[in-house]
Amino acid sequence: MWTLPNILTLSRILALPLLALFLWWPDWPQGYLIAWVIYALMGVTDYFDGYVARAQGTVSKLGVFLDPIADKIMVATVILILVGKQVIVDWHLIAALVILAREIAVSGLREFLGGIQVSVPVSRLAKWKTTLQLGALGFLIFSRATPEWLWVLQAGLVFLWGAAVLTLVTGWDYLRVGLKHMDS
Repeated sequence: MWTLPNILTLSRILALPLLALFLWWPDWPQGYLIAWVIYALMGVTDYFDGYVARAQGTVSKLGVFLDPIADKIMVATVILILVGKQVIVDWHLIAALVILAREIAVSGLREFLGGIQVSVPVSRLAKWKTTLQLGALGFLIFSRATPEWLWVLQAGLVFLWGAAVLTLVTGWDYLRVGLKHMDS
């Protein structure tokens, strides 16, 4: 249970309150810079926990269970705080809602399919979606650390919409697979 990949995954979950603290308070550029560094480290551990688990042959049931949960609560936490702090506003809320809705729907679908012992592997496109999504949120956090650089906020919002589009595509792919296994 206490393998390096599992420790990395747990570190992301345990770092969430600290990330939330620096995103929410204090509302100063250095605080957002600290939040961005924490977020970036969390993103790096997200990559390395899976890489190390596969490379060392230490993929565990705990890791398979916790990794997607850590990802989803990290994304949900950041999106909700950025909405609360009015970084994500107006029409951009739609992109954020699409991302959150897909995360919840796919979690439910995976739980249902797991109950009937059907595994749905993560597609390459879904990995790109995650990368774009994490990048978008990173840009949006960094935009509050560098308010004079308007392009950072604009890039974050463009990436957020790109992630929302990929979210719809990959969500539909998962749903299509799931529908094949549902009783009518």
